[in-house]
Amino acid sequence: MDIVLATKNRGKAKEFDELLRPLGWRVSTLDSFARYEPPPENGATFCDNASSKAKAAAEALGLPALADDSGLEVEALGGRPGVYSARFAGPEATDEENNRLLLAELAHSGIPGPWKARFVCCLALAWPNDHVRTFLGEVRGWIVDRPRGKEGFGYDPLFWCPELGRTFGEASPAEKNRVSHRRKAMEALARDLGARGRGAGEATPRS
Repeated sequence: MDIVLATKNRGKAKEFDELLRPLGWRVSTLDSFARYEPPPENGATFCDNASSKAKAAAEALGLPALADDSGLEVEALGGRPGVYSARFAGPEATDEENNRLLLAELAHSGIPGPWKARFVCCLALAWPNDHVRTFLGEVRGWIVDRPRGKEGFGYDPLFWCPELGRTFGEASPAEKNRVSHRRKAMEALARDLGARGRGAGEATPRS
């Protein structure tokens, strides 16, 4: 199956390619469609944003389109950065700038770390002239007090995953993909496609 991954984020594209290839899907990203501009991410929820991106890409490009919106929710910050995860420190913020701001806000929160958090992913699958289906995945863990590891992207070096016993930044891509929020959302999507015949213990981190 040919499918468009509605993103220009290279980190996400690499992860999704590794997740989708075993399903037999041939993946293209928006880099292959230079004239296409995705809609702005101004939805109130992850699924609002994912659905908007998937539907727009499917209708414009005439191919099934898969879009995700994902981010980090930190309990001590009332669920922030949430849908603003990629632009927490500003529209053009780097991963390092977002991480620094997150740690600064947590340091001033009055709540001692490590801080409970979860990564959330909403996947939206749209077919041309068809409705959009959404699938949720999450992984719970903690934010630690300093970056650890060089792998991954975004907040990965700060997110300690109890299933792995290390941060996502310290985990290999294969290890992260085995337990990630995107993996769990993809598994829900794969189960749905199979049903429709369209395809195939927590521990506390050390500071």
